[in-house]
Amino acid sequence: MDETYQRFAERYAAGPVPWDNPEPPPEVIALTAVLPPGRALDLGCGYGRTTVYLAQHGWLVDGVDFISQAIAGARQRAAAAGVSEKATFYEASVTELGFLPGRYQLAIDVGCLHALAEPQRGAYRAELTRLLEPGATYLLFARLGARDGEEGPRGIEETAVLSLFTADFTLEKSEIGVTHVEDKSWQSGWFWFRRQNK
Repeated sequence: MDETYQRFAERYAAGPVPWDNPEPPPEVIALTAVLPPGRALDLGCGYGRTTVYLAQHGWLVDGVDFISQAIAGARQRAAAAGVSEKATFYEASVTELGFLPGRYQLAIDVGCLHALAEPQRGAYRAELTRLLEPGATYLLFARLGARDGEEGPRGIEETAVLSLFTADFTLEKSEIGVTHVEDKSWQSGWFWFRRQNK
């Protein structure tokens, strides 16, 4: 069994997860306020907080996560919020999205990429590049700094983030800071990319 999948499956089974807040992060809310609604992709959607929020604001959203418990919960929450017709959820890996036709005007990843092993990142980038239309926005939140042997997400170096997307995306803004989760703190970053017109 894939190590990343096993770790997340165990985390969901153990009880509440720290990323299960009622609303998405302020960065997602701020972006939603300035973009006209269109089609959006929520990568590693978890229980669907970003997907549901976007759907409530007029977007047609596809949420993807490889944990069945997360997808089941996300579908229940979308139904409870009355947005099931605008929010569709898929149990799948973010590195294998051939079933999605594209094209999206927005993709959001709040803490998914940094959990992937290095070989998976290229597949993730290829899918994202295929699915986003030219000029689309890609908002990424990641734990920064590579780590080995510790609990939690692997993390990704800031330089790795930038080099991963430099060929097909333009970095418009980044904000580097510190994230506090439960009793731990770690360096993190928000990145606002634009899909290049190629």
